[in-house]
Amino acid sequence: MRMGFLADKLNERRAKGNIRSLQSQTDRFDFVSNDYLGLSNSNGLASAIKTSFEKTNYPNGGTGSRLLSGNHECYEKAEAYLSEIFKAESTLIFNSGYAANQALVSSVADKGDTILYDQLAHVCLKEGAWLSKADTLSFLHNDLNDLESRLQRAKGRVFVLTETVFSMDGDLAPIEEILDLCEKYEAYLIVDEAHSTGVFGEAGSGYLVDKNLHERVFARVYTFGKAMGVHGACVAGAKVLADYLVNFGRPFIYTTSLPPHSVVSIEESFRWLEAHQSLQQDLAQKISLFRSHWDQALSHTAIQPILIGSNEQARKISSQLQADSFDVRPILSPTVQRGTERLRISLHTHNEDEVIIALCKRLEELV
Repeated sequence: MRMGFLADKLNERRAKGNIRSLQSQTDRFDFVSNDYLGLSNSNGLASAIKTSFEKTNYPNGGTGSRLLSGNHECYEKAEAYLSEIFKAESTLIFNSGYAANQALVSSVADKGDTILYDQLAHVCLKEGAWLSKADTLSFLHNDLNDLESRLQRAKGRVFVLTETVFSMDGDLAPIEEILDLCEKYEAYLIVDEAHSTGVFGEAGSGYLVDKNLHERVFARVYTFGKAMGVHGACVAGAKVLADYLVNFGRPFIYTTSLPPHSVVSIEESFRWLEAHQSLQQDLAQKISLFRSHWDQALSHTAIQPILIGSNEQARKISSQLQADSFDVRPILSPTVQRGTERLRISLHTHNEDEVIIALCKRLEELV
């Protein structure tokens, strides 16, 4: 079988300096993972998960989709608890945030509708829009004037897609103002809380609950593979929305359910954070420390972009930092727009203060 067309595409990307490859885990200082609260390495959480799971007789695997054999009791128990955390009438667990966003967006919008998405929204939100039969348009990042001009021209039911914390810039969306516009033009707002889950709000309930905006949002997506240290995701909203997704969300209908161990882990991770709420303050202290030693800081969240402006230079500085035991990775175009290539620094509760200060000093020398 001829494979030349695959090699040609790879060589084209290699020539542009943006070829991707897998890297093994290292013993460098972690400034790359999304494990903001250190829960993925928490021995206490691991012990709580083990104890809880050993009390059950659940199978090792999901065994089938939830509409067949995969709807184990732990799902309904965890979803009831998550509904309390996220102050929602209902939650529905998905295998990942990618699957949740894709299922949600692709199924709620139909032919004759309009989807407007922030141009820096995660690709799974965009793909959900493209998979729908609706007209899809982007609006300038966090630009309320551009959003309003598109809302004025939109047809049919209108859905607006954004995030609370953006994954590459670490900035916050002006959610309250976006909600005002959505209510003015009777649009439905869908918000991805991937990078605020766990980090904001009581028991990790996210930015929208923390700011008491959750009841005004049509649908919210929370993911558990970042600050919560486990895996999976859920859509939170009205009961009728959950029922709709069970019937029309293809990534839900046709996917084998998460293993029960993963579902037990989700519930235990939120119970653990509920009992260790001070982890959020610990992370805030690390962010403040970084900002105090890096006067070019652009973000007030755990995600700190260092704009470089070229793939080659971003790779070079990343390699120098890794040689100094700082695990800082480059984010290259086309993942980000050409000219905005960067280093993406993630801060965590497990980053020691002296290491953060040393990283800032090294950045001053290299950037």
